[in-house]
Amino acid sequence: MNFEKMIENITPDIHQSFKRAVEIGKWPDGKPLTAEQKALCMEAVISYDNKFLSEEQRVGFIDRGSKAQGEVCDDKGDVTDVETTLKWSDD
Repeated sequence: MNFEKMIENITPDIHQSFKRAVEIGKWPDGKPLTAEQKALCMEAVISYDNKFLSEEQRVGFIDRGSKAQGEVCDDKGDVTDVETTLKWSDD
């Protein structure tokens, strides 16, 4: 079975189980995920999200809100780059 076919056969419950396993680093039975398992689970979750979920429901979605027409979310306006020195004190 190829990867694409496997993604098509994932149920919402399996998808949620993979997401939870990646979040906590363990399977539901308490066994830790190996690095390879974690990578494969993340790949499966992202692929499933892209295939079956709207953009707002996907892992990693950032709601940037609505801006006035022509306004860019990352627009800093006329602010200049100013370095500020952070000073630690024992007070």
